[in-house]
Amino acid sequence: MANKIYADAAAALDGLLFDGMTIAAGGFGLCGIPERLIDAIVASGVKDLTIASNNAGIDNEGLGKLLRTRQVKKMISSYVGENKEFERQYLAGELEVEFCPQGTLAERMRAGGAGIPGFYTKTGVGTKVAEGKEVKSFDGEDYILERGIRADLSIIKGWKADEAGNLVFRKTARNFNAPAATCGKICVAEVEEIVAVGDLDPDAIHLPSIYVKRLINGSPYDKRIEFVTTRERA
Repeated sequence: MANKIYADAAAALDGLLFDGMTIAAGGFGLCGIPERLIDAIVASGVKDLTIASNNAGIDNEGLGKLLRTRQVKKMISSYVGENKEFERQYLAGELEVEFCPQGTLAERMRAGGAGIPGFYTKTGVGTKVAEGKEVKSFDGEDYILERGIRADLSIIKGWKADEAGNLVFRKTARNFNAPAATCGKICVAEVEEIVAVGDLDPDAIHLPSIYVKRLINGSPYDKRIEFVTTRERA
């Protein structure tokens, strides 16, 4: 069994990054995002990136760090709120944005990973989403053609992995991480814990090891998605 475990994010990304590349990034908001890998990409200085991800994080967190350093040329996203720098760059014409309905984005990643170059969907028919896309009628209903996404690199965040790279996501972190993992030519994963082969229940595996080429333990993590809210005593 090949050793997939690397010492840190920089080592795991060594030789994989280049200007103008396309990256598929897992996560949803700040939940289940590959924080260590994003930091290593920032530190690398690679530029003119096209990133396919549910969102671009928030200011100075998640993929928002790459926006701050002007390393992103284009975002393919379904949600772009809560990020003032994203808004500023887009409105100033400094950032290209391809808006994509959330379910369509997940399916575009899944399709790319399954070797499906395109598919038809009703989502977006008759809206700006459909502009410039092929429209075809099936059983009297219009559908638009969406292209599958193939990325040069996938970066994802998991909960646990075994040493072979079989991976388990925790709760809502399953959302975009699994489809993002499959659509890249190579997938690098960071997890909170790495266990021995055989320690994970085979029925609990969310992403088989065949998709994961490189792996790091990124612990410890601060759960920035969680906020403690209290009220003043009466």
